[in-house]
Amino acid sequence: MSMPYYVAPEQIMKDRADYARKGIARGRAMVALRYAGGIALVAENPSNTLRKVSEIYDRIAFAGVGKYNEFDQLRVAGVRAADLKGFQYSRDDVDARSLANSYAQMLGQTFTHEMKPMEVEILVAEVAHDDVSDQLFHILYDGTVVDERRFSVLGGDAEAITSRLNESWTEGLELDACLRAAVAALSGPDRQLVADDLEVALLDRAAARRCFRRLDDNVVEAYLATSPPSSE
Repeated sequence: MSMPYYVAPEQIMKDRADYARKGIARGRAMVALRYAGGIALVAENPSNTLRKVSEIYDRIAFAGVGKYNEFDQLRVAGVRAADLKGFQYSRDDVDARSLANSYAQMLGQTFTHEMKPMEVEILVAEVAHDDVSDQLFHILYDGTVVDERRFSVLGGDAEAITSRLNESWTEGLELDACLRAAVAALSGPDRQLVADDLEVALLDRAAARRCFRRLDDNVVEAYLATSPPSSE
């Protein structure tokens, strides 16, 4: 009787992680940054129909990179979970932390028990009523949750983009400066991204209830063309 082929659990987990990381790295990156009026979500996305950034609930947004059909399934699941909780209890009971925990369980279960892990990284962002309580939850392909305080970077070339944002991001940025910093970090020194290459959305702190809104190309282009004030 032949013995079954044995693979160490550590090797299985490593192979799955490598597979997921390679799939995610092939996609275009996105960033989410806190600014004075809320949270800006900026994705490199030349498509006008396939969205990486979406609304989940009143003050909550979702973003994903990697395999589109997989993170879109997660988006739909999050919308349904948020709507159900808001209907059963109260709209104020729907928060980013509980959604991030649900996503982490789903991704962790798939990574551990399924043959193929999900090739995605996702972000759940919630804008608070004050400027110190915004929440950015970065959830990795294996269910790991990272609570970001300033900004979050998803997708390929994340280390280089994070390094560039560390140099350009400061607390209390105005929206135009925030968008310029995000685009410069995404493009790097060797490229130049224009409004048509981008998908930009905001969680606007000042909005009455639904805080999510998209910026069209003309508005993004105007913000990016705004020159920073000259120093005396």
